[in-house]
Parts: sequence; structure tokens; C-alpha cells
Amino acid sequence: MIIEELVKRGILTKEQEEKLKKEVETSGKKEDEIILDKKILNEEELFSLKSEILKIPLKKFEPKEILPEVLKEIPEETASFYKIIPISKKGKVLEVGMVYPEDLDAIEAIKFLARKRDLEIKTFLITLTDFKKTLEEYRAKKEEIEKAIEELEKELKAEKYEKPTVAELGRVVEEAPITKAVASILRYGIEGESSDIHIEPFKDRMRVRYRFLGKLYSSIFLPIKVHPAIVSRIKILSDLRIDETRIPQDGRFSIEYGGRKIDFRVSTFPTAMGEKVAIRILDPRVGLKKIEELGLSGRNFEVLQRAIKKPFGMILATGPTGSGKTTTLYAILQKLNQEGVNIVTLEDPVEYFIEGINQSQIRPEIGYTFATGLRHVLRQDPDIIMVGEIRDRETAELAVHAALTGHLVLSTLHTNNAIGVIPRLVDLGVSPFLIPYALSIAIAQRLVRRLCDKCKKEVKPTKEIKDLILAELDKFPLEEKKKLKISQDFKIYEAVGCDECHKVGFSGRIGIFEVLEITKNLEEIILKEPSEANIAEEAKRQGMITMKQDGILKILKGETTIEEVLRETT
Repeated sequence: MIIEELVKRGILTKEQEEKLKKEVETSGKKEDEIILDKKILNEEELFSLKSEILKIPLKKFEPKEILPEVLKEIPEETASFYKIIPISKKGKVLEVGMVYPEDLDAIEAIKFLARKRDLEIKTFLITLTDFKKTLEEYRAKKEEIEKAIEELEKELKAEKYEKPTVAELGRVVEEAPITKAVASILRYGIEGESSDIHIEPFKDRMRVRYRFLGKLYSSIFLPIKVHPAIVSRIKILSDLRIDETRIPQDGRFSIEYGGRKIDFRVSTFPTAMGEKVAIRILDPRVGLKKIEELGLSGRNFEVLQRAIKKPFGMILATGPTGSGKTTTLYAILQKLNQEGVNIVTLEDPVEYFIEGINQSQIRPEIGYTFATGLRHVLRQDPDIIMVGEIRDRETAELAVHAALTGHLVLSTLHTNNAIGVIPRLVDLGVSPFLIPYALSIAIAQRLVRRLCDKCKKEVKPTKEIKDLILAELDKFPLEEKKKLKISQDFKIYEAVGCDECHKVGFSGRIGIFEVLEITKNLEEIILKEPSEANIAEEAKRQGMITMKQDGILKILKGETTIEEVLRETT
């Protein structure tokens, strides 16, 4: 079918057609597999053509987003044998993806499923890669976690208790099934390199979701009756009150795992259905990085290196929540952490403990704020000060004062880009004439998923993507343009998925940056008219590349994809 169409379109000769058909007969492989093996078409081209021939829409989706209850609609063995997978379910309508919609046996299997479950089936074409990734989702839950949950459910059936009292909870949470279930939920998060775990109550069930590479995925569902015991076990570990369910509580605990200490930061929050728990996993292997690992390169790296060598001045990291600002500051602190310097930090909360650094957690509820802490820090004879965030006028003025009096000050702000830092400081009440003398650099950043080096695939960009990249390259500062050696026939990379990256095609995240340096010209602009337009013009003149442009360079190096960069910069 496809081979014949390729002949019609002049992609294959008659001689090649005969050879391929013979190979299909003798090898037992599908013609799709042979076409891909021989690189006659790439997967996207092949399945787009197949969709056109069969007149079945090609469905693109994220396998990790398929709910576990939807996966149960088609047993794993059936899915694997017929190359069919359930994608989503709304009421009685089940969306099913097929790699081979032309396979009569697969069609019969789906019809049987529809009759047996009284469902209406909507069929879509899916790629082999998406099918393989989805098949991994069937196996995603570790045996250990399923055993613990099975044990827990058996225990609940045997006891048949309703909502337990506080006294009963104290007993229940220490029993093996609850303890094992919580340990397994935490361990699954660590092994899956998740950043957060969300435990959420609903009317008839409890959901556990894991945040992986910035996105939340549903993984486990339990009967709602286990929810109070699970939450109470986590509260006991975090030294929180199990009898207080009406107000939010915050705590933390640590465990030794794989030869390293892992901290868990816990937040409980009352909802209409019960307490929701959010757990931040602070794994130093994942969260603590060296400056060289952040993704800073070229001019950005050089400017940062110059700034951290200065004995005083402010280095401000900016961006939205979850953009990696704290990771950047920790990387700088580790670089500066030496025997001869006194480093003091004010954090809310302390995320990672670093040997040799004096880290202090602020407590606004008792009047210990960033501003009050900063006043006291200056009496501690510091060389380097890190302030978790500049949120108000008082903290901003104190941080500027500290930078002007011979201290290196690191902190974060919430602005969209690097040029927005100066107007933001003015808005906070800092006198414009002080800014050029206090501020060294402003770093704006976002996080994008890094392509897995083991399985990423080189592809030719579409005309639309090629034009977009060339247009962005054309806007580069002149000095940077001279350094670029990019042919008009460049290639980009796309995600595939393998065992190394848990079939998602990405492995960790990398920052995209823009770094604004305070220069003599910029000093004059700040003193005369510090508008974003004027600052942007000077930033371009000094050779600053934008986050989008930094992202484009990372796309061309094969570090990330165009979709990742556009999602974070448009």
C-alpha cells in the first residue's frame, strides 16, 4: 500500500518496489518498519502519508498524560499484540490509537472490546514511537509500590473502618501497609527523578501525581478511605500536627537513599475533600549543579565569570517561579564557597544544605523577614550574602546598600526579562543613581527540557521552522553573528525515547539565558531615562543575546527542540 504510493510519487523505482515487497514477504516485518529501517522516510513523513492514504487522522499526544484508569480499558497483552492503545475516555466514548489500522485482526479486537464494554470507539492513527512510549506507561509503576498498595487495600477490606479518629490514626499510620505505601510513593518519586509529589483527595478516591521535567503526571489512584492515614503518616515524618486539618502546615524531613541525603519539603493544604499534600523532593544529585552544567555559554558565561570575581556588587537572577533561579544562585555559591570567605544566606525556605555556608531560614510569622534578616547579616562580617528574593522596598534598599558597602549580593526578582530588572528596582523605590554602582549583572532565565543524547534524532526542519530560525539568527548582535558558522542547510533534532530517558526523549532540563551587564553607556541611560526600550537598545549594542536567541543556539547544538524554546519564550 505505502510502497506502491511511494512509486506513484516517484520516491521509489519499480525495481526498488520489487525488492522491498520481497523483503516484506521473507522477513515477516511490516512495510512501515522496513521503510523506516532503510530511512526512505522518517517516522513523521511515513505516518503523515499513511494518514492521507487511509483517511484516518494522525493523533499526537503525550503518553505520560494518559490516565491509569484509561490504560485499564485495554489489557497490556492485547495492546502489545495488536499495537493498539487507549488514549482517552469521555463518558462512553473511548479514543483508541492504532499503529496498523489496516490490520483486520486489530479491528476485530477493537470491535469485540466495544461490544463487551458497551463503548463507542473513535479510532486514530498513532506512530510507532508513541505506541512504544505508551506501552512503557503500563509498566511504569514499580512492583514494590503495587505490592504495598495491594497489601494496604487488603488490610482496609479486612478492617472495614470508616474515617478513623485521631487516636486510631496514630496507630494506623505506624502499621506496615501504611508505612510501606508512603515509603513506596516517596521512593517512586526519587527513582523517577520527579521534582514534586502531589497527594490529592477527591470524592471517591485519592490521586498521586508526580512532576517530571516540569509537567505533572497522574500515577496512582487509591480508595479515599486510605487518604487520612497516608496524610497522617507524612505529617508524623514532617513533625506536623495530625489533629490539625483546618489550616495549612509546612514541614520537612530527610532520608538516606542510595548513599545520599534527600530532603522532602512538605506543605499541607485544606480542601473541600480533605487535605492536599505537596512534597518537594530535594535531591542534591538532581538539584545542585555546577555553573558549567547550567547551560550558560559564550558571552553569557564570560559576563557571569567577570561578575563573580568582583568583591562587591549585585547579581540578580530573574524569571517566573520554577525557572531555575535558585539553582543558578546555588551554583554560584558553590563556586564561591572557599575557606577564606564568609557566606551567609537568607532563604525561604532553605532548599539544599551546603557545607561551609551559613544558611538561615526566614520566618515572617515571628517578624524574621528578609529585611530584618539582612540588617542582622551585615553584623555577621559577611563577604557574600544571598537573599532568597527581593520582594519589597526595604529589602531592595538594604540589598543595594550591602552591595555598595563592599559585599557581593546574590538575589532573585520576578521580571519577564533581564532588561526589566532596572525598571523593577526603580518601582521598588531604589534611587536610580544608586543602581549602576550597585548592580553588576541581571540574569533572566527559563528552563527547557534537554534532549536525550542516546536517542535524539537529526531531522531536516520544515520551511516554516527554518524561516523562523533564520529570522532569529538575523537579529543576533553583530559580534555574535560573526562567530556563528551556520550553513543554510542546517539540521535540528527531535525527541525519540529510549530506556535511558524513560521513553520520553528528554533527559533533565537546561537553562536558556540572557545576561545584561552594567556598562558605562547603560549607566548614563539609567541616570537619564531608564525605560525598557532604551535599556533594550543598549543591551543589543553590548552584544546581549535574548533568551529566545540562546534557545535557538541550543536547538542548533542538538540540546533541545524548537517546541521547547517557543513554549518558554513566546
